Amino acid sequence: MSNEGKDELLLKWGTLKGWHLKSEASRAALQKYTEFGMAMGAMQQRDTPEQKQALCDLIDAIDGTIENDWTGEKMTKDEAKKYVTEYRANA
Repeated sequence: MSNEGKDELLLKWGTLKGWHLKSEASRAALQKYTEFGMAMGAMQQRDTPEQKQALCDLIDAIDGTIENDWTGEKMTKDEAKKYVTEYRANA
């Protein structure tokens, strides 16, 4: 992740793994997400429906790139929100 001057999100295991946020809107959205609490690692994180919504709000707020840590592929906001909301949906 290296998008100078832009927001960046890294997703893995259907949740947030890493970030570099520049905008006030994205930082405020991250704060709302973190208020729910976070596990020490993405693998242990089990987002509630409210956390998934807060993460989707963060995805909407960023001005930059979203990357899937498994594949290294860039994701659109819609792809990222689908990944977050559908991951472990049937688990």
